[in-house]
Amino acid sequence: MQTFSAQFAESRYPAGMAGILRLIRGEMELVEAEFARQANSNVQVISYLGEYLRASGGKRVRPALLVLANKAAGGEGSSENVIRLATVMEMIHTATLVHDDIIDNAATRRNTVTVNAKFGNQAAVLMGDWLYMSAFETSLKERSLEILYILTELTRKMTEGELIQLTMLGRTDISEEDYFDILRRKTAYLFSACCEIGAILAGADPNEREELRNYGMNLGTAFQLADDVLDFTADKQVLGKASGADLLEGKLTLPLILLVRKDPSVCALLEQIMRTGEYDSGIREQLLGKLEKSGTLEETRSTAHRFAAKAVKNLELLPETRYGEALGEVPSLMINRKN
Repeated sequence: MQTFSAQFAESRYPAGMAGILRLIRGEMELVEAEFARQANSNVQVISYLGEYLRASGGKRVRPALLVLANKAAGGEGSSENVIRLATVMEMIHTATLVHDDIIDNAATRRNTVTVNAKFGNQAAVLMGDWLYMSAFETSLKERSLEILYILTELTRKMTEGELIQLTMLGRTDISEEDYFDILRRKTAYLFSACCEIGAILAGADPNEREELRNYGMNLGTAFQLADDVLDFTADKQVLGKASGADLLEGKLTLPLILLVRKDPSVCALLEQIMRTGEYDSGIREQLLGKLEKSGTLEETRSTAHRFAAKAVKNLELLPETRYGEALGEVPSLMINRKN
């Protein structure tokens, strides 16, 4: 089994993020072991698929946030319930990725063949369902209706986000309001839930809990905005998936929404790409040139930085600890990442 330390050594995050993760390396090793245990089953095919997903890596950002939030709010971090819930959040995240890859017909993620491409859609759907149900079964051990409500609401919002996005595929008239609604549902609420649950497990007061919840929401928004820029600017090998993947799937993200508003004539090019699936180097360079010339990539980066600054401000109520300081460093590191 690949340890968190081994995965961590392969990370392309800046050195600052590496230092932050070292703060909680022990806790993350426990999360990795718990994930491996949870993915094991007496049904052989489930164990095989579960190990395939676990070994495919991922940065484990969401469980790390739960652990950091817990310790920043005065929790122990390594306690059984914290490790269990951190693992639940990673299982839910993994389930969403499995289902998203089916919907998007994605062949690779993190430079690894997706479950649907390798084993077929039927196995992928059922494995995603199994991960969801296992996560909820594990969360029941906490005997907390409060936490169960957060997880249930989170799963509903993520599903709604996917459904809303499906109704907008192939459209070039997406508004910023539509975009941010989908972003919050599909990405930011999960970051927010991780931080809030970490606070709850630490016994944080209502104000600290609210601020950590808002921190996660702002961080998740900044994270996704940075991801949308990377979709156009990052190398495929570094990004771990095809560049321009969102556009090829018929999704307009903020850089393109802003570009359409500034230059409506670009709609013909976008519709051509979405219709034909052609995004060779020539077309990519043409579109990238329009994005850079219009300033919409820089505008999106600036918006990401604004949300990152909001996230840092959300931490002002927390006591001064190295874990709170680490949370304060995360937003800028997230939006300056390479993948």
